[in-house]
Amino acid sequence: MAAPDKMRSLARMKATATSALVAVAVLLVLARSQGWSWIGAFAEAALIGALADWFAVVALFRHPLGLPIPHTAILPRNKARLAENLAEFIRERFLDTASLVARLRAAAPADRLAAWLRQPLNADLLAGRLLVVFAQSVDFMDDPRVRRLFLHAVRRRASGLDIADGLGRLLDAMTEHGRHQALLDEGLRRVSQWLDEPDVRQGFAGMIVDVAGREYPKVVATLGLVGINPTELGERVSAGILSGVHGLLQEIAQDPTHPRRQAFDELIAAYIGRLAHDDAFRARVDRAKREFLAHPAVGVYLRDLWDDVRAWMSRDMQRADSRLRRRLASAIVALGASFADNVMLRESFNEHLARTVEALAPELRDGLAGHIASTVKAWNDEDLVREIEVSVGRDLQFIRLNGTFVGGLIGLALHALNQFVV
Repeated sequence: MAAPDKMRSLARMKATATSALVAVAVLLVLARSQGWSWIGAFAEAALIGALADWFAVVALFRHPLGLPIPHTAILPRNKARLAENLAEFIRERFLDTASLVARLRAAAPADRLAAWLRQPLNADLLAGRLLVVFAQSVDFMDDPRVRRLFLHAVRRRASGLDIADGLGRLLDAMTEHGRHQALLDEGLRRVSQWLDEPDVRQGFAGMIVDVAGREYPKVVATLGLVGINPTELGERVSAGILSGVHGLLQEIAQDPTHPRRQAFDELIAAYIGRLAHDDAFRARVDRAKREFLAHPAVGVYLRDLWDDVRAWMSRDMQRADSRLRRRLASAIVALGASFADNVMLRESFNEHLARTVEALAPELRDGLAGHIASTVKAWNDEDLVREIEVSVGRDLQFIRLNGTFVGGLIGLALHALNQFVV
């Protein structure tokens, strides 16, 4: 839509040019009636120039006086050709692939991006925009239809996974460089800590007393008769058992060649072999996977998990001190710092971006040119004329004024020449 101030400026210039035309017409009538030959020559030529330029300017945009004169209303009549030529001009002059890539390389976008991302205000601004995208994604995923489709896709994708092969590869990677032994050491340490907890010791003692009371009631009764407290005895027996277990765990932890470690190696190797070559075992693993995925509780768990995550994200994003926003902003600043400090990373980014633009430019330039052409063709004729006239019409009105005064000067020159010849 044309700006009102430009439309007012155009209207003023039209009024000025038309006023000049009317003025020379009145001047011509007056000069003829008074016998002013020089003024009449000026006014006559000026009127001819004004009318000729008025016709030329109007003919660009519409039919003069509404008359269907041939080769008038040039812009509306040639709108399709104008659209194609404009699109081709932009495509060839501004969207040339080599020029685009050269400008992109000269701009060094990675350097600019690094400097922009390192600014905390910019990082916070970008984090805020990303949060808006996340919020919209959360709202989209909250649609029951989308949720069902998502859960179905997750289950279908998971059902196609070869769990046996994945477990085999995982175990094989764990055994490389003795990583599984480090895992065993961590397990031994945690079990030892667990056994040292007072509640666990008390629980073992109580369990020993309960089992002895159920299985050997007479023995327990006899112990009571001879003055031995079964609970205290259970605690001592439990302490002895736990001490023995602690000793075994300590022995395994301190001896890299302990038989239990070797047995652990053999167990892992056996499972790796079965997962790789035992078809029956692999089938059992796959069947267990399918039964697990088909269990209704899995779907309920995934839905509840998503609801919990979505609710937490929604609450966090509504807070002024959103943790997600802070984390995103920190990550963005860190990314900017990485770009700024790593020359090779910036060069790699610039190179990949240039290659991407080079690969996509031909298709994009054709698509953009086609979009420009179709958009111009779809414009209403009146809208097209108004937009172009507002853009260049003021200068065209100067042409009308110039034609009026230049025509008058030519009329004077011809009159003077005629007087000289005569």
